This record gives sequence, structure tokens and C-alpha cells, in this order.
Amino acid sequence: MKRVIIIILDGVGIGELPDADLYNDQGSNTLVNLAHSCHGLRMPTMEKMGIGNIDSIKGVVAVADPIACYGKMTEISPGKDSTSGHWELFGIILKKPFPTYPDGFPASIINEFENCIGHKIIGNYPASGTEIIKELGDQHIKNRTPIVYTSADSVFQIAAHIDVFPLSELYRFCEIAREILQGEHAVARVIARPFNGESPLYYRTKDRRDFSLPPPEHTLLDHAISRGLNVDVIGKIGDLVGHRGYTKSFHSVNNQECIEILLKTMKSNEAHLIIGNFVQFDMDWGHRNDIQGFKKGLEEIDPGINMVYNDLADADLLMITADHGNDPTTPSTDHSREYVPILACMKNRKGTDLGVRSGFSDVARTAARYLDIEGVENGKDFLDLLIAG
Repeated sequence: MKRVIIIILDGVGIGELPDADLYNDQGSNTLVNLAHSCHGLRMPTMEKMGIGNIDSIKGVVAVADPIACYGKMTEISPGKDSTSGHWELFGIILKKPFPTYPDGFPASIINEFENCIGHKIIGNYPASGTEIIKELGDQHIKNRTPIVYTSADSVFQIAAHIDVFPLSELYRFCEIAREILQGEHAVARVIARPFNGESPLYYRTKDRRDFSLPPPEHTLLDHAISRGLNVDVIGKIGDLVGHRGYTKSFHSVNNQECIEILLKTMKSNEAHLIIGNFVQFDMDWGHRNDIQGFKKGLEEIDPGINMVYNDLADADLLMITADHGNDPTTPSTDHSREYVPILACMKNRKGTDLGVRSGFSDVARTAARYLDIEGVENGKDFLDLLIAG
């Protein structure tokens, strides 16, 4: 059975895009800057695959005979959001960016939201998620007022202490916000941000949930399902595709757990297309400028990727990429407008240079051609280069 496995290392970019200045992301290079700041990375599996051949990553050498094809991809869609990045990886290119709110959301939106949930809110400004619960956590608990905030990305985030509003109630608030935020205010994601703890040591729990806009067109996943193929998604993929286009979804925001789920899913030999998002690089380390955490995360996931590679069947195609950058070495704690790496391999084939790809949708087009899926129009596949190895 032909099978495609796609691993998305959320936020692991590899160099500023030519239009990075439009996003104030000049100088961003998640992998290279991180490696320099922490005196080198140790990623022997991805090194063998050729990630060190894409750019000069301290501690990771360029290899003469990589076991994977390697290159980097340019994002065509405007913005630097997880939703637009994933959609483009799945074959959809946006024409205009999602709306952002550097001055907070307009009163009309906030008033409607408050009326619908029956509570006043506090916040309504761009902020770090960990900082805003420190700033407003006490007030939130005292007055039972949900915390609403945004960032440089197109997000409407709602934070609530689990003892004040249970998860079911917080998720209901998010569903209401998602219904309100349409048309000109159609943000990419409404995000539930539950937290726990006591003042001043509040901490976010792992029960985050994203309520994304549904894709405006059929994705690679939708086309695969239409063809009768089984599609399994891991991490937050289900959230980002509007909970459609898959057979099974395994939700997790922990990288090591996602690797375990991926390996079990591969061994079940039921899915033709398996896609996993590994969000901790972005959620836990990129957005917090946690250089050491980011380094540890990359070095800890590398053995997991080795296990995935070793478990590949002869007819498996593995692709490893990202959806945007999130350089923890820059002053910004937001996503960065960057190229993303692409590593693609099959067992017992040599790798080659894929160059600079002109869109993330090359992943979707390559997967579609390999699995004989029709309907993916965007992108240019690199299957011939891969098979020729």
C-alpha cells in the first residue's frame, strides 16, 4: 500500500523570506539563529537526511550522501499564521491575509461577545499568553471575567482559570466567538487558553483548543477522503482544517506523545495519509523566546524521527517540513515570516537537492501524485527527483 507521512514541525523556519521586512521579521532564521545562540544543535537523524545542506546550522554538518531530498520552501500566501501555512501545505493559497488587531478588537465585536456569553471581559489587547494571565489573573478570578487578547497573528484568544470556567464553558465561549468573527472580522483562529495555579504562579494547561475557519476550498485531505483513502491526523491538524477531511484524529500538544501516536498509527497500517503537527516548538518555546527549550525539543524529537524512518515500509513517502518560523532569538515573541525546510525520503533511495521551492503546496502536489489523488491544483510536485534517488 502506498502511504504518505507528513511531519510538520510547527514554527521551525529556516531564514527570512524576501518580504520579511513587511512583517518586521528582518534577520529571522529560527534554525540558524537558534543553533548559533545555543552553541550548536545535535540532530544526527535530520543531519543524515540533509537538513545541514539547506543552510549553515552550527553543530549540524552538510553531508555528501543524504538519505533524504532536501530544500526549503517559500510561502506564497500572505501572513505568517499557522492556519495559512497549513492550508498552503495542503494545497490552498490565500489571496489576502487574515485580519489582525494591533489595537484590540472593535467595541462592536466585544459588546456582542459579552452579550452572548453573559459576562464582561477584560484585556482586549495584544499580549503574551503567559504574561497576560500574570497581569490579569487575579482580576479574572475575583470578577469572573474572561480574559480576551490577541497577538501579531490573526487570533482571538480567550484565557480562563479552570476553577472559574470549566473547559466545557471555555470551549462554548470560543464557539460563540467563532460564530461572531465572520466576514471582515474572520480571524484565522479562536483559541481557548485554559490556565491553572494560584497567584502569582499561574500556568497554562495542555487543554488548549483551536477553533479555526474552515478551509475555503477542498484540501489534500478532502480529496484523499473523496477518493476513499484513510486519513489520520495528529496534534492540532483537525482544528486547522475545520474538523473535516480525515478518518481519525488524535489530539495532542506534546511532541513526544505525537511521536508515539504516529508510530502506532504507522504500525496499524490502516491510513494512506498520516499528518502530524508538533506544536511545542511554537507554543511552548518560540512564543516564549525559550532558546534552551527549543534546542532541547529539537534534540529530543530527532530520535523519534529516526524511529519513524526505521519503521518506513518500502512504499512509504515521508516528508518533514514546517508552517512558518518562530525565531526565539529575536525580541518578538510572534511568528516570523520565513522559508520552511523540506526533507523528503523513501527507504533505500539517495537524496538530492530540491532547491528553493516556490510554494508550500509542492508538498500537497507531491503527496497527491504519489497517492493518485486528483483535485490538488496548486504546487509543483518533486516526486521524480525523489524516486530517481
